[in-house]
Amino acid sequence: MVRTRPLKVALLGCGVVGSQVARLMTAHADDLAARIGARVELAGVAVRRPDRARGDIAPELVTTDAEGLVTRGDIDVVIELIGGIEPARTLINAAFESGASVVTANKALLAGDGTALHAAAEKQAADLYFEASVAGAIPLLRPLRESLAGDRVDRVLGIVNGTTNFILDRMESSGAGYGEALAEATALGYAEADPTADVEGFDAAAKAAILAGIAFHTRVRLDDVHREGITEITAADIAGARQMGHTVKLLAICERAGDGRSVTARVHPAMIPLSHPLAGVREAYNAVFVEAEAAGRLMFYGPGAGGVPTASAVLGDLVAACRNKLTGGLGPRESAYAQLPVSPMGEVVTRYHVSLDVVDKPGVLAQCAMVFAAHGVSIDTVRQSGKDGEAKLVVVTHRAHDAALGATVEALRRLDTVHGVASTMRVEGE
Repeated sequence: MVRTRPLKVALLGCGVVGSQVARLMTAHADDLAARIGARVELAGVAVRRPDRARGDIAPELVTTDAEGLVTRGDIDVVIELIGGIEPARTLINAAFESGASVVTANKALLAGDGTALHAAAEKQAADLYFEASVAGAIPLLRPLRESLAGDRVDRVLGIVNGTTNFILDRMESSGAGYGEALAEATALGYAEADPTADVEGFDAAAKAAILAGIAFHTRVRLDDVHREGITEITAADIAGARQMGHTVKLLAICERAGDGRSVTARVHPAMIPLSHPLAGVREAYNAVFVEAEAAGRLMFYGPGAGGVPTASAVLGDLVAACRNKLTGGLGPRESAYAQLPVSPMGEVVTRYHVSLDVVDKPGVLAQCAMVFAAHGVSIDTVRQSGKDGEAKLVVVTHRAHDAALGATVEALRRLDTVHGVASTMRVEGE
């Protein structure tokens, strides 16, 4: 049975994702009504530029008064898709105070101010859903929050930014340099005119904060996430990884410490074996590898961005929020009971691939090996090639603390026989 009065929805933002949400709400109106138990009505669409064409959206629904829309008193659910910190934060809080639940894809706001948003939702007995904030259409946050609620998640390892994965994939498959691959990504619409948020790792870091918070029942903010981008990755790095039987990916890694008393969250490029499931993730796709105590290893894969895929996740949350409105129930609340400390990057333990430009003469390898040993970093393999007095020395280490590796690299730079540290990259997934 479908009740007579429709649930009213306010849409904030009508860009790539918002326009698809509006279209799908209309196209699948009957199915949505059957699944929810009430019809869903788009009550208004707040935009910055009302003169732009809005497809099939009725002109009378379009407004520039976003605050007036969310506070008018009859809105059941607000879908926030404008992004950024303000005015999104103010509008979401206004929606809660007006009795509306909120569906958002705003990863930056959630990573920076999620605790306050959850508290505001709790105070007003409203829902806050955000599946679309991480990995687009891939059902990921709901399985972490609900399906694995009775399990212990130890590690989340994933490719959560399609732009950087496309760039690195092109560098791998075509031998292109970073600049060429970025230009292609921009031309195809995978990269923004200003790609900083993607290529410097900010986008992935925000998603890592959200993932870590849910996986470990601990509040993790964006500032807690170690972040490195891909702008320094070279064709030589890609070739070096290939020689090891590895590929290079920008990874978001959230994991518990060995004793389970702390967690880490980090985003950086890393070499992973070609045999690892994440190594085969191509183009602009996303994939997340979850390791849980009872469930074991799980992999979530699919399109991580784009209007239609992301709209799918938004509509899934809309259905959940609307069902709760009808029954008087509430969705999952913030779970931060564990309150585990977030350890600094220096305490992370992993393997490393270090490439050095050195003088080609006897004793250099031994000299460099002594530096590694002095800082407690054990060497696994060494590869050396030289010509005309110059040489390339590639060292792959056993597992070591990040702080120890950093100190080793700084000491190597001070050697007279080392012209430079060409690259240092972590090795994961082994």
